Amino acid sequence: QAQLVEFGGGLVQPGGSLRLSCAASGFTFDDYAMGWFRVAPGKGREGPGREGVACVGSSDGSTFYADSVKGRFTISRDNVKNTLYLQMNSLKPEDTAEYHCAALLQCPGYQYDYWGQGTQVTVSS
Repeated sequence: QAQLVEFGGGLVQPGGSLRLSCAASGFTFDDYAMGWFRVAPGKGREGPGREGVACVGSSDGSTFYADSVKGRFTISRDNVKNTLYLQMNSLKPEDTAEYHCAALLQCPGYQYDYWGQGTQVTVSS
């Protein structure tokens, strides 16, 4: 059974950093592009409240970032550990959301085969 489990969320002050991890199992991780999405409070994952944050290609390591996080966030993957990462620096209150990882059909893209349960990130003083 395919599963994505996110770790690393929490409460951080503006300007701080967090590193999210997403552990994948039950499918061939390096067959998929992988991405991070965030969902605004009270919004559904399929609605307009969902924002694609960053994604990374399946084999060539190519990356794509939303303009809102470019220069602050870094996505990476370890195809040996079947793990996806998101290093988030210079965090802002508007980065507050539930962050989800997803196994994508392509990067950039929104179509996914698998979706994680999410980890909450709150940026507040």
